[in-house]
Amino acid sequence: MLLAALDQTIVSTALPTMVAELGGGAHLSWVVTSYLLAETIMTVLIGKFGDLYGRKKTFVISIVLFLVGSFFAGWSESMGTLIAFRAVQGLGAGGLMVTATAIIADVVPLRERGKFQGFAGAVFGVATVAGPLLGGLFVDHLSWRWAFYVNIPLGIAVVLVALAALPTIKAVGQAKIDYAGIALIALAATGLTLVTSWGGTEYPWTSPTILWMAAGSIVLLVAFVFVEQRAAEPMLPMRLFRSRVFTVSGVLSFVVGFAMLGGITYLPIYLQYVRGESATASGLWMLPLIAGLMATALLTGSVISRTGQYRVFPIIGSVGLALGLLLLSFLDADTSYWVMGAFMVVLGAGIGLVMQVPVIVVQSTANYSDLGVATSGISFLRTMGSSFGVAIFGTIYANQLPKHLVVPPGVDPGAIASPAAVHALPAALKAPVVAGYAETVQTMFLIAAPIGLIALAVAFFLPQVQLRDTSRAAATGNSGVGESFAAPASNSFDELRKLVATVISKSKVHPSGEVLRRSGVGLPLEQAWLLGRVYRASMDDGVATLHEISEMTKVPGGIFEPTAQALVRSGHLEFCDDGYRFTALGVDVFAQLLQAWRQWLLDQLEDWHEPDQRDFARALDSFTDELIEGSRQLARL
Repeated sequence: MLLAALDQTIVSTALPTMVAELGGGAHLSWVVTSYLLAETIMTVLIGKFGDLYGRKKTFVISIVLFLVGSFFAGWSESMGTLIAFRAVQGLGAGGLMVTATAIIADVVPLRERGKFQGFAGAVFGVATVAGPLLGGLFVDHLSWRWAFYVNIPLGIAVVLVALAALPTIKAVGQAKIDYAGIALIALAATGLTLVTSWGGTEYPWTSPTILWMAAGSIVLLVAFVFVEQRAAEPMLPMRLFRSRVFTVSGVLSFVVGFAMLGGITYLPIYLQYVRGESATASGLWMLPLIAGLMATALLTGSVISRTGQYRVFPIIGSVGLALGLLLLSFLDADTSYWVMGAFMVVLGAGIGLVMQVPVIVVQSTANYSDLGVATSGISFLRTMGSSFGVAIFGTIYANQLPKHLVVPPGVDPGAIASPAAVHALPAALKAPVVAGYAETVQTMFLIAAPIGLIALAVAFFLPQVQLRDTSRAAATGNSGVGESFAAPASNSFDELRKLVATVISKSKVHPSGEVLRRSGVGLPLEQAWLLGRVYRASMDDGVATLHEISEMTKVPGGIFEPTAQALVRSGHLEFCDDGYRFTALGVDVFAQLLQAWRQWLLDQLEDWHEPDQRDFARALDSFTDELIEGSRQLARL
């Protein structure tokens, strides 16, 4: 997951050097956009493939795709080849992020899963900080190609561990894949991104190529809407847009992606071409933006968790977005580092104030049946915003650079393609070149600034609703920050299970004691715990041996013998030649424990108001089973 998340941002500080070596500066944005588009499409598909063919197989295939894309991206000798293999890398990355999350759910017991989700969520926060810095380090000390090659030894190690250690979980084999909808939205998104990338640069805005591509993309979007209304399991059900909350949240997510990736991708242009910073230093100088983002995201999550109030954050954050982009339009070669850092903090703070709210609100308003597609829909719109943001920033940059960049007489135009070459020029020749790059970046951020005002207008339409306790719990901590940019679960069951695991992990007191008191069975905690282990170990033939329980728990079986003997004396178990089996009393007591766990879960989910829905009830029963014993897959390890 770390490798996949890093590659969203690791190329940002390396882009100027890539363009200088490979050429094709007008296509610069596609190094990022091709990765994002491919990643987005794969996150939609891979969960279904995992259900059909098994998690382990899809996980390994995703790693192989990622490694192939990484190797050939690093091997590229042209911008076109680099873009193509960045797309292959994106397909693998989308598969990795979703499947890794699903594997955690397969092999980690529910009561322990919140901790692992915290690690997974923190990965995305770390990647956001480390990506630009690592990209700069590779450029300065090795080569930009190592931003891709570094994945290969680590990825091979992951493949070997996965093949050896991951359990093979039986595939569900019942998923229905919305191939038509996915193909239509992929083509439409690619077409519209090409329009924004090529318009005014490769082709005039009024050229037949741009007009026909725009018209074709719109037709594809209309066809997508038509198909989604009739698909058995649509990737983005149109009924979601009947909800004001979902529609407003989707637009806000789009804007967050637009501003964040656009800023992170093009700020290194300013830092390296205008300020003359090395690639490593440009990564370091972007830390104020990330610090502002992380600080306000953590603050926002904490306040939302405590108060349930969220509406004010997108409003203030949208102002921060607009103001931050506007302030960045004043950056020039003489701007002090303190002022530059302050401007970045403003933009980062604006993003951080908005970033978590759409996911939290949608999780609190969606019905259980729509929870998976609603959450993934928000993620999809955010990534589309990132793609369009990078593309539009890039179009403005490519369109404005020839207007502002004046090549001094006697200087080869190719000699000013790289930041190092620009700052190797004599002062008199360097000044107009640096001024040209500065004016281009200023214009780019100035034109982009109104996107924050659009977000502000939209934010006023976001209603304040009562948040579910599960969503409020998910808003806190590093996992909340990371989860806002992580790939969502592939279905409603997995998404709800993530929320329940978060609630359990944030409980001040472990629920086992409370549940035992509620059950009224009058057993010590260790005896109630062992009944659960006996239940699991005896599922196949009705008999549980201490050896089987030892295999489950990785604890010597002799440790459990005194507790098992106590249960025999109390009449809950009986000993036979092969092991222990439930008595009639034991069955009744265990049923009381199961019911107590189910009631505890119902109490945690009381604000869902869906106890009569069969799918929701089945989810509750499954969670109860996991809590009483842990996952069946873990028992097989």
